[in-house]
Amino acid sequence: MSTTCTNTISPDGKYVIQKIVGEISAKLALDFNRETHAIGRRLGISRYLVDATECRNMDSPMDDYNFAYSDMPDDPGIDRNAVVAMLVDPKDHSHDFLETVCKNAGLNVTIFRDRDAAVRHLVGE
Repeated sequence: MSTTCTNTISPDGKYVIQKIVGEISAKLALDFNRETHAIGRRLGISRYLVDATECRNMDSPMDDYNFAYSDMPDDPGIDRNAVVAMLVDPKDHSHDFLETVCKNAGLNVTIFRDRDAAVRHLVGE
């Protein structure tokens, strides 16, 4: 099964929804994030709901670390001021370490297992 990424704008226009289905690696995530952040930049949006409820992180902890500390901050196509709410399946913990290293690297990434909570985080309610 190939991994897919689709991007849509929230009904209120306040955030970009990135939906990923399949297995994800840092390289693929960076490619998807460049595309999604380009949409955000074009529309003046810096808030992202990453729907990874059908996506499993296949990387090692070292790959996650390099993604957070090198890949994301060093890429000119990535918005370093982005606010990211990552929605994951309640039983999937493959993204947990990635959240930790992203936060430690200064990226505003928070995992949620409830869609309403993720949206409230993004819109500041």
